[in-house]
Amino acid sequence: MKLYRLLTEDDTSDFCHKVTLALNKGWVLHGSPSMTFDAARGVMRCAQAVTKEVPGTYSPDTRLGEQ
Repeated sequence: MKLYRLLTEDDTSDFCHKVTLALNKGWVLHGSPSMTFDAARGVMRCAQAVTKEVPGTYSPDTRLGEQ
């Protein structure tokens, strides 16, 4: 099955660490990263989609972050 996650975080090194951890767990970048300004909090936010092929059948109970 193919899994999809959208990783998000404030524009800090924490975002880069989150994406790096996913890549080291076998996730693959899907498309370009995105950035937007969160006016309510006054910060930039980043997002990066990642995908991963794993054995099994998808169900809504699949724990994506544990794959």
